[in-house]
Amino acid sequence: MSHHHLIIFDGVCLFCNGAINFIIKRDPGEQFLFVPLQSPAAKYLIEQHQAEKVGFDTFLLIKNGRCFYRTNAAFEISRDLSGGWFLWRIFRVIPRPVRDCFYRLFARNRYRLFGRTDQCMVPSTALKSRFLWAVTDITERAE
Repeated sequence: MSHHHLIIFDGVCLFCNGAINFIIKRDPGEQFLFVPLQSPAAKYLIEQHQAEKVGFDTFLLIKNGRCFYRTNAAFEISRDLSGGWFLWRIFRVIPRPVRDCFYRLFARNRYRLFGRTDQCMVPSTALKSRFLWAVTDITERAE
């Protein structure tokens, strides 16, 4: 699994689901795997990377053994997307506390702005292998 990057996202957030679909379309090498925040796999990964303090208002990226969150995760993801999305990283000049303040404000209002579902998204058969739900999904891929 070392060549894959894991994105832990809020599986009931419609904006977050849209972001995952956006990433999938721009990830032709299928580098990214997706882990719904509500899954046992996410809880396991969050514990493994000692990211419990991050909470439900963000998404995480685990890449090359490092854990990125909030705007740093978005910038790191954009680096690996096809097209000119790496240019998004120019906004790193804005200090992280300022960026993350706006991120948290948006995250707190994402359900009100975009809605939510009662259950996590169900990927199509073609995409099912890119979603991890159980801890065994992680351990099997690591072998």
